[in-house]
Amino acid sequence: MASDSWAQALTRLYDKAAQSLLNKLIRSNLVNTTNQVEVLQRDPTSPLYSVKSFEELRLKPQLLQGVYAMGFNRPSKIQETALPMMLAEPPQNLIAQSQSGTGKTAAFVLAMLSHVDPENKWPQCMCVSPTYELALQTGKVIEQMGKFYPEVQLVYAIRGNKLERGTKLQEQIVIGTPGTVLDWCQKLKFIDPRKIKVFVLDEADVMIATQGHQDQSIRIQRMLPKTCQMLLFSATFEDTVWNFAKRIVPDPNIIKLKREEETLDTIKQYYVICNSKEEKFQALCNIYGAITIAQAMIFCHTRKTAGWLAGELSREGHQVALLSGEMQVEQRAAVIERFRDGKEKVLVTTNVCARGIDVEQVSVVINFDLPVDKDGNPDNETYLHRIGRTGRFGKRGLAINMVDSRFSMNILDRIQEHFSKVVKILS
Repeated sequence: MASDSWAQALTRLYDKAAQSLLNKLIRSNLVNTTNQVEVLQRDPTSPLYSVKSFEELRLKPQLLQGVYAMGFNRPSKIQETALPMMLAEPPQNLIAQSQSGTGKTAAFVLAMLSHVDPENKWPQCMCVSPTYELALQTGKVIEQMGKFYPEVQLVYAIRGNKLERGTKLQEQIVIGTPGTVLDWCQKLKFIDPRKIKVFVLDEADVMIATQGHQDQSIRIQRMLPKTCQMLLFSATFEDTVWNFAKRIVPDPNIIKLKREEETLDTIKQYYVICNSKEEKFQALCNIYGAITIAQAMIFCHTRKTAGWLAGELSREGHQVALLSGEMQVEQRAAVIERFRDGKEKVLVTTNVCARGIDVEQVSVVINFDLPVDKDGNPDNETYLHRIGRTGRFGKRGLAINMVDSRFSMNILDRIQEHFSKVVKILS
């Protein structure tokens, strides 16, 4: 049983980390979020600053140049509030909830680059990511933003980067995974943790999906000086993440996204009653015959159904892309890029694609199978993420649910109840 739960934990970590990496690989610009940001200050009496331009932050000119070169014209919603806190003197600790595409990585990278003293040739800022690939993505952002600031150097504390024993690092920023960073601080002594000024823990919700990473992160944090600025980011804040965050970050300011933004107001929802997957396919063809669809995403419960459906649609003459969990992250990114470029008009996918993918032309989302969790209960969060692929960027969207049994009708009823929304029958 123990090995089974360990295997499940690893699978969970891989799925979450892969999803996060996929979002980073395919993200070409910031998500235009309408989310309201809620700020809980450590000291409620101190004034709360937010900025509407990067100039207000009084950044070093070479950093401002880097920000503009990356295509940021003005701060995103989370950056408006988070950056003044991160760049404050004395530094303030921060726990922030932030999804992919909100400009979160750029915000903490800017904080690290701002706090570095380029004259001092030793590690001063450290960022820990849950996987090797995510660490590389963060490093890429540092290299882009620091392009005009060559005095500041970066080193990767990741598997495969073997250094000679006795090496004393001269790079000011270290990006890595928890195990390697801990080794470099403790066993190999490449890093003097007492000299670290900024510690970033990214993707905390992914991090705690494996017990080892959680323990290693806490051990790293304990070696750092009391004056070190602690910044922790997570897309979600379940109790487990929250408890972990509070252990890592003392006296934090907190930035959260308000829940009511889980809105389905711009999306019309319908359902179609069928008796088999063949009937569901026929209904799908009828929908295609009746309305003009720019691009559509179709969600299936299993890889097998997704593969079958993609084959049937191709035979009907549709340009179809197929996305499923066994693909490498880079392969998935390539499929999504083709879909985004309009090379295929239909994307058939399992849940791997439910989060964070923004394709402006998606006008219809079809739940070929309604989302259920492993216990057969409605998965409301996945439903929200799925149909949220349409109705983006303030446009109106359409979601169609295929119902093929009393069980799936019950699932849809419970989803309607959860969101207090009526889903109409498509006649």
